[in-house]
Amino acid sequence: MPYPSTFPPLEIPSGIDLWTLLLGHTHRDFPVTKEILTCGETGRSYSWADLRSASIEFGKGLKALWEWKKGDVLAFYTPNSIDTPILTLGALWAGGIVSPANPLYTVDELAFQLSDSGARGLVTQPRNLPTAIAAAQKANLPLDRIILVGPRRDPSGRTRHFSSVRSTSYTASRHHHHVQARIADPQTDLAFLVYSSGTTGLPKGVGLTHHNMVANVLQASYVEGSQWRSRGGADGQGDSQLGVLPFFHIYGLTCGVLMSVYEGWRLVVLERFDLHKALAAIERYRITFAYVPPPIVLAFGKHPAVDGYDLSSLKVLHSGAAPLTRELTEAVWNRLHVPVKQGFGLSETSAVVCCQVVDEWGKFMGSVGKLMPNMEAKIVSEDGKEVVEGESGELWLKGPNVFPGYFKNPERTKEAFSSDGFFKTGDVFRRDKHGNFYCVDRLKELIKYNGYPVPPAELEGVLIGHKEVADACVIGIEDQANATEVPLAYVVLREGVDASDGKAQELTEWVASQVAPHKKLRGGIRFVDQVPKSPSGKVLRRVMREQAKKEQRASGAKL
Repeated sequence: MPYPSTFPPLEIPSGIDLWTLLLGHTHRDFPVTKEILTCGETGRSYSWADLRSASIEFGKGLKALWEWKKGDVLAFYTPNSIDTPILTLGALWAGGIVSPANPLYTVDELAFQLSDSGARGLVTQPRNLPTAIAAAQKANLPLDRIILVGPRRDPSGRTRHFSSVRSTSYTASRHHHHVQARIADPQTDLAFLVYSSGTTGLPKGVGLTHHNMVANVLQASYVEGSQWRSRGGADGQGDSQLGVLPFFHIYGLTCGVLMSVYEGWRLVVLERFDLHKALAAIERYRITFAYVPPPIVLAFGKHPAVDGYDLSSLKVLHSGAAPLTRELTEAVWNRLHVPVKQGFGLSETSAVVCCQVVDEWGKFMGSVGKLMPNMEAKIVSEDGKEVVEGESGELWLKGPNVFPGYFKNPERTKEAFSSDGFFKTGDVFRRDKHGNFYCVDRLKELIKYNGYPVPPAELEGVLIGHKEVADACVIGIEDQANATEVPLAYVVLREGVDASDGKAQELTEWVASQVAPHKKLRGGIRFVDQVPKSPSGKVLRRVMREQAKKEQRASGAKL
């Protein structure tokens, strides 16, 4: 039998869209003047009421300027900004779908997402504009459909600033566009289209419905929100979280932006993680908690700069996006007396699947917590049969937050679900008798560098495209010093090309010039005579992972 959640079931409304849940007329138990978004560096901020009115204005601008219709896609290619939630929620108000992209993407990577999603507009910042323009041209998106956020504008006039889209000059003569677009069916209409890099082939569009997102916000609110509401904020004004998770990632989008709007938390936003800026923000704004990946936990536990700041307001860190070692958890506690709890989620589950509560972080250290309310899970063997409690197997999930399928990809959708409707995560888990889940390993071969997905097949394709490379296999190896995985390539050189340290460095630098920064071969290149493959021609990465472990033991290296 499937494992049910140990939390009581929640009543999740079936007919409400995400914008209405977050910003409808009936707000929650905090003042509408409550500050929700604050720029960590400048102090510029928006209240809940500001966010609501600004998102409606932007939505009206989209409808009047571009005849925005239900189901139109607005893509985002930007680092964190306190302006992007306005545009995100404004697009949802107008009935649109939001498709965030990694701001480190190359032209080809961004162009693929624009084309595959059918984006009708693109949000970016001036520093990202050259890549955004090149990708838009490649995807046949008119340049006047590029919108800038942040204080700067495009002096060339080729693109427009978001403040002009919000301008009443577009809406004054089109009163019929002022009505919020109706969501035909929150159960099927998409709110977000996020792209998940697979281990083979091109990224897959993960379509998340309004109902998926509403369900996950309510699930997370029950488990996470109740903890903060019961504790209060350090300054008496409620809790504040450090907004360093990227908003383009489902983790930062749901746990950062959406949960803050719903719960009335203040989200202190940093464009990207910088340790000194993060520490200064915690001290200045009396931040009480943060959702972070393991490398940031590592910094809090070991970096000397931490001792130079007052972090007494910090009550807890929540780690996700990749497994966290017990050693890092203990390092932070011993240094700061701040608990570090864990959670687990996926793009395909609207983010949160499991979450530890603060009171259990030390009792069940290493666990990612208990299953969210209204969810079911199976842990199955390779033949699809459920294993005995305590044994490891692939985690299968079912619940209102689980996506309906991959965008325009019925074959991959069919492969992803069992005959009885469970989503196959590809992750190996075990469950204890108390209902806590533990992440053991991944069946999927996706490499996670600082929480960013790195598809090995993509890097293999890049390497094989080099004139001196005959074959390649890329695997992830653990970099303990930086608490993350890094990609390592095993390369077969073409006949007549000599293997050397210089050649390895040359190829490593060449790959770095072809891919986004998080996909660099930080594990290096090692030369081999052949890449092991199955009879069908599939690269046997597991064989190479075993070889890497043997090499590591033989050398005594501590990666």
